[in-house]
Amino acid sequence: MPRTLSRRTLLRNSAAVAAATGFAHPLHLFAQSAPDSSIVTAPVGTFRGTTDQGVRVFRGVPFAEPPVGKLRFRPPVALRSSSGVHDATKFASEAMQKADTDTGTARSEDCLYLNIWAPAGKGPFPVFVWIHGGGYTGGSAFAPIFNGAGFAQAGIVVVTLAYRLGVFGFMDLEPLLGASYADSANNGTRDLITALHWVHENIAAFGGDPTQVTVGGESAGAKVAAALLAVPESAALFHSAISESGGGERVLTHAQATGVAENFAALWKQAAITPQDLLLAPAAALIDTQETLIGTSALHFPFRGQIGGALLPSRPVDMIAAGSSRGKRLLLGSNRDESALFLGPHPKPPIKASDLGNLGLDSVNSVLKQYAFVYPNMPSDQREIRAVTAEEYWIPSVRVAESHVQNKGDTWMYRLDFSSSGGRMEGEAYHSEDLGFVWDKLSAAERQNEQAKALAAQMHTAWIAFIEGKTPSAEGLPAWPQFDLKTRSTMILDRTSRIENDANAAERALWTGVM
Repeated sequence: MPRTLSRRTLLRNSAAVAAATGFAHPLHLFAQSAPDSSIVTAPVGTFRGTTDQGVRVFRGVPFAEPPVGKLRFRPPVALRSSSGVHDATKFASEAMQKADTDTGTARSEDCLYLNIWAPAGKGPFPVFVWIHGGGYTGGSAFAPIFNGAGFAQAGIVVVTLAYRLGVFGFMDLEPLLGASYADSANNGTRDLITALHWVHENIAAFGGDPTQVTVGGESAGAKVAAALLAVPESAALFHSAISESGGGERVLTHAQATGVAENFAALWKQAAITPQDLLLAPAAALIDTQETLIGTSALHFPFRGQIGGALLPSRPVDMIAAGSSRGKRLLLGSNRDESALFLGPHPKPPIKASDLGNLGLDSVNSVLKQYAFVYPNMPSDQREIRAVTAEEYWIPSVRVAESHVQNKGDTWMYRLDFSSSGGRMEGEAYHSEDLGFVWDKLSAAERQNEQAKALAAQMHTAWIAFIEGKTPSAEGLPAWPQFDLKTRSTMILDRTSRIENDANAAERALWTGVM
């Protein structure tokens, strides 16, 4: 994959990520079964699902009013109770986004739906609420890899959430539409809070325990999970969190968000869309202008949450340090070579601003120069991958862990070092590789590797233990101590997993005072 291929394109399209990383998730995992007698009556209404792989499945369950018409760019409106039986046998449309590949998947502004995989029996069972990634502009709550049957067969209720993306969920419309649209860059996060309220009020009807909810996510989903740890409104809605390749810095200031909106407005005017009214224009036209802005913006990931408003007064990592996540449990980590997916396995200098997620180019180049002293025998292209990985994923995850343990929060940290055994990413522990292990859905090639299969079973089991409220553990893994500021114990997940205290301490020290 040439370096010129946009990393945003990879992140926002889960199908593209799957193809790029070698995932081969058979579509038959989501084959629609004939409706059966799986009918559940919850406070909000009655739902007819299906039974797949011995698990009750409810697809396309609405959790908010459709954010269309007068509700475009507005905070989500909680769903009213309804009569009759809702057909929950088919997935709803995914959120509006660029169609990087023709997957045949329907996209719509009317996207605020969730999916449930529930074990047989009354429960109560622990609940795992999953937030997909995709760079805040792409992804799907029903990508094949997120089939929750494996977790459900182990006694976990799985809920996968959809939320508005890009211009619809992460752009500040106040400069363009007036004060009543203030803080609209956080509407995507508000969608997820509304979904968590739905889960809290209704999941018991599906066998879930509303007092034992774990929120998890990967990439942008993990970063939004950090925001949920920071927001007071969501504090009572979950008790544990899982962050895979996340962090708590990926937000815009009010000034930055205003600049994004003004740039969008200028491009919108040039495009001469009919009608020009943002509230009436076709959704696809808004996406087209969004993509033009992404391709021309000096700001990496211009669509993201915003601080300085009512929902997020400051960065999530700072709010966590101030105690917002007190009392919750946290499992988090990153992959050793995350950025190899975007830079390529053998990148050539120099690093570009578009390669970075949190810091400016000068800051990162200053740190990169010191990598040669820490890793004198490492090839320069691998040092570049490690530095960019640290800037976007590893160090932000460490900062969230540090902030959480300051308030005596139970924290377990990992790093995935298992490297791909073939293909373009051979030798790299790349971004999104963790998903195949956590969900126990390896690529066809990795399923031929007994060590990969063993690690997938271990990680899947350890995640289940954490969701159940236990210490993450599995047969074959060493005992997993909690992370603290003294020992910094980290589980290194590999062919032979091990515990390291203050993993890569010399490299971590390079980022002191920088991030």
